[in-house]
Amino acid sequence: MTTLPIAMFFPLLWAKSPSRLVAVAVSASYFLAASPGLPQGVANFYAADLWPGLLLWMMASAGFTVVHAVLWTGHPGKRRCVRYLLAMVLMGVPPFGITGWAHPLTAAGILFPGWRWLGLGATAILLVVMTGRRWQIAVAVLLGLYAWSATDRTQPNVPDSWNGVDLVLGQNLGRDGALRYHRDLIATVRTTSKEAHFVVLPESTLGFWTPTVARVWQDGLQGSGITVITGAAVIDAPGYDNVMVAISASEARILYRERMPVPLAMWLPWRFWMGQGGGAGAHFFANPVIDVAGMRIAPLICYEQLILWPILQSMLHAPDIIVAIGNGWWTSGTTITVIQQAGARAWSRLFGVPIVTAINQNPQE
Repeated sequence: MTTLPIAMFFPLLWAKSPSRLVAVAVSASYFLAASPGLPQGVANFYAADLWPGLLLWMMASAGFTVVHAVLWTGHPGKRRCVRYLLAMVLMGVPPFGITGWAHPLTAAGILFPGWRWLGLGATAILLVVMTGRRWQIAVAVLLGLYAWSATDRTQPNVPDSWNGVDLVLGQNLGRDGALRYHRDLIATVRTTSKEAHFVVLPESTLGFWTPTVARVWQDGLQGSGITVITGAAVIDAPGYDNVMVAISASEARILYRERMPVPLAMWLPWRFWMGQGGGAGAHFFANPVIDVAGMRIAPLICYEQLILWPILQSMLHAPDIIVAIGNGWWTSGTTITVIQQAGARAWSRLFGVPIVTAINQNPQE
């Protein structure tokens, strides 16, 4: 997380490019360097060689590169600053923001912890100034802020009533529908969360969300006073939704439908356009906050922790806590999970909102 401010030097390198071709090379190099684990992660996911991952890596970088290539200008001054500001906005929202990970604005959480929207605005100003004639001032301010922030690496305190439980079930998570699987997880919840009223489990923990699964968990939580928040999948006619559910002894309900599943792996829009169905639904701007027991929760599932608009949309609604879940079994041997969690924690620091995380990893990690 402490290395996030390095990304803020990108606009300086982009602005100082002597030609559009060099700007293309700088943009592509930055994006590819910020996501080195993607090819290996895709290979793990599909149990294939690196070629599909390399292809996806290049395709994902195309949007970032094209935006910065088109908006680059060799004329210094206000025109260049305005163009970079436009590029920054375009990479934060759909459609380009769909693959807008490694956004330099994420560094705001390191440089301006607790400053909220003012800190986000200050970071944006620094990035824009980096592209202007007074870039030396921006660099000096950035280095000073980074040195100052190094003295405080604390996260907002998570309430004692909340507990995130990481699992190490690898790719078996959610794929075992046996009754024993669910009972073992319920036992884990009850034994590791005796003081907590809200327990968070990783993405996809429950597999397919059915009335039977809901009933098993409700029965298993009788007498505990615990509400479990976890991931599941809801099947519908067009495909499925990656969701977050809440289960207690008295109720079980769907809380949240993922706004942005992983492109090309989960979200397959061309199938819908061709009338084939399949793939996860993308609810781009839906349900930015959810309510659990009177608390406003900002939900983030996996890929949403890497991009900009889901967390910023949620923060517009002043949530009390961030709940970030993921299933990282396929990231074995990569830094994807580390980058993902660093981004989520940076936003938590910026807005001063506690974050509870739960992730599943491979047993050998």
